[in-house]
Amino acid sequence: MEQQTSIRTSLQLGIYKIIDPFVKLLIKLGLTPNAVTSIGFVLNVGVAAIFIIGGEDGDRADLTYIGWAGGLILFAGLFDMLDGQVARLGNMKSVFGALYDSVLDRYSELIMFLGICYYLVAHHYFLSSIFAFIALIGSMMVSYVRARAEGLGVECKGGLMQRPERVITIAVFAIACGVASNYIGGDYKLWIPGIRFHVFETMSIFTFPIAILAVLTNLTAFKRLVDAKKALSETDHE
Repeated sequence: MEQQTSIRTSLQLGIYKIIDPFVKLLIKLGLTPNAVTSIGFVLNVGVAAIFIIGGEDGDRADLTYIGWAGGLILFAGLFDMLDGQVARLGNMKSVFGALYDSVLDRYSELIMFLGICYYLVAHHYFLSSIFAFIALIGSMMVSYVRARAEGLGVECKGGLMQRPERVITIAVFAIACGVASNYIGGDYKLWIPGIRFHVFETMSIFTFPIAILAVLTNLTAFKRLVDAKKALSETDHE
């Protein structure tokens, strides 16, 4: 766990070095951390809009909507990092700002998954839509367990699928799905002799990671719960 945290911290510091010049520009332009957070939220509304439009107007074999949505998810995720850096470098930290950031992060993720579920249902990927909804449940519980534990005085930040990992996973595979559809076709299917159904299709590039996310987010929430129980037990015995 310590090694995982160390790697994650090193990656964050590396990213901060890259984005800090942009952060300083935002500060010069007079943008507050709350304004940056709001921009990220609006971008995630745009993500949901792309998925919904793709569900309504797009053809089942046209996966370009998924690719564009993935790109916007990645761009919106950048603002999730920018708001904290604007607060730190601009000396604009506030208790309400931290609360506002957490609340809009939850709304952003809920709205993103709303768009994903809508798209999947609209194109009759019913099983994948269920996995997406389970991933949403896991994502919310990861955040809730941490918030509840910290409310009881226990730090609870561990786990594999924290918000940055979730955002990057969905964004990267959504982009990959959109790009792959331009080369192998959006309706490509892989069949294995002797098996009645196809074992892979272009859409699987997006839906398989969502299924994995459904499992890992809930495991992360459960692990946080176990860690919190252990910490609270130690506190009770002190």
